[in-house]
Amino acid sequence: MQIEPVVDATFDHLFRFTQEQVQAFADLTGDNNPVHLDAGYAATTQFKKPIIHGMLGITVFTKVLGTEFPGFGSIYLKQTVEFLRPMFVDTEYRAVFKIVSINPAKHIAEISTEIFDATTKKVAVRGIATMINEEKF
Repeated sequence: MQIEPVVDATFDHLFRFTQEQVQAFADLTGDNNPVHLDAGYAATTQFKKPIIHGMLGITVFTKVLGTEFPGFGSIYLKQTVEFLRPMFVDTEYRAVFKIVSINPAKHIAEISTEIFDATTKKVAVRGIATMINEEKF
């Protein structure tokens, strides 16, 4: 699906992570904090069950921005992020992207990036991506 890269254009993407993906991320990064990997330990925390690494959760941003909206040719310049609520395995989330501004002379756009729990509609993560794409912006 091709979306016109104009201010206020939006795109959303449903996703979820498995515990196996969380383990693979921990193996890749070396972040083996038990709050992500050990249900017994996580039960003693404020979260009561394992949470997804925040940085794993936001990998959805690079996936979507680099391959779907705006897509190929996009290069990250900056990403701000606020982690507002924990994310959990096997929970459906909706990543929502909206073009906030475009500088056509520099081929740069600012795109709001948010992750919502698909059931509760509560925001888990929000931020702004700054992208360059010479063909689309």
